[in-house]
Amino acid sequence: MPSVLTLTTNPTVDLAWEVEHLTGIGKNRARVGPVAAGGGGINVARGVVRLGGRATAVHTSGGEVGLRLNRLLDEEGVDHVAVGIEDETREALVLFDTASRHCYHIVPPGPRLREHEGLRCLDALERAAGNCPYVVASGSLPGGLPADFYAVVAHRLKEAGSRLILDTSGPALGEALAEGVFLLRCNRTEAASLTGRDVLSLDDARAVNEHLLTTGAAEVAVTTVGALGAVCSTGHGHTELHAPPLPGEPLSDAGAGDGMVAAIATRLTAGDDPVNACALGVAVAAAAMLTPSTEPFDPEVARSLRLEVETTFQTRA
Repeated sequence: MPSVLTLTTNPTVDLAWEVEHLTGIGKNRARVGPVAAGGGGINVARGVVRLGGRATAVHTSGGEVGLRLNRLLDEEGVDHVAVGIEDETREALVLFDTASRHCYHIVPPGPRLREHEGLRCLDALERAAGNCPYVVASGSLPGGLPADFYAVVAHRLKEAGSRLILDTSGPALGEALAEGVFLLRCNRTEAASLTGRDVLSLDDARAVNEHLLTTGAAEVAVTTVGALGAVCSTGHGHTELHAPPLPGEPLSDAGAGDGMVAAIATRLTAGDDPVNACALGVAVAAAAMLTPSTEPFDPEVARSLRLEVETTFQTRA
């Protein structure tokens, strides 16, 4: 199978802690959990490998935290290409309160990239693309990179013959859609920012996707609506993908979106169609909810949940 290539311009080293009851009085005693390399594209690459695919992660790396990030990826066996930067790579904290069952993901803004560092990221991505049919750009942009950075990525990949799968937010999202991407994955908050209307139902998600297809922003639009599931839309029509019932209590939504994108990229690279790829993505996102902190999803659980993803198709008007 060809490799999936991912890009992470603002990665993290994720620290996972647990407290019995988070309080503002006195000290909160924490149990230290696993430390892992993180950030959108890195999480996607990890998910692709867990699903049996091949992946290479292109990412920035700066300072002592950047060196630790590289070591973590090497130890995990994730193929990666590090682009050196001057400022320090960020650390993030996933804090799980066992009493309330709430999970808090605390993420600083991260380093500020210089113009030449952004150009080096683009060049490294283009060199690594090779025969990769699909490239995933995922996560926020660090300070210093222009809002049209992902638009430039999309343009370069089109010229190289690769298809871009994009999962981002903010001004970078709007700029990229002006260029056009192959597949866009939005959560309901990101989708609402594109239309100025709340996305509370699968009908709302379908309307967002229709807008994206009509304007040429994406060839395939995937909008998720939390526990309801997602809508995957192509030129043929809109497919509602209803989330399966969870076989246990949800523990954390950290990584659910990245797991979904990993499943989509894996199946597309294997030659599957977008709807079936997205159905596995919904199952993987559900499986990710069953693992604490940033721990990766169980692929066997995801495959079993895939059997319970119900679909409803509607042709485009």
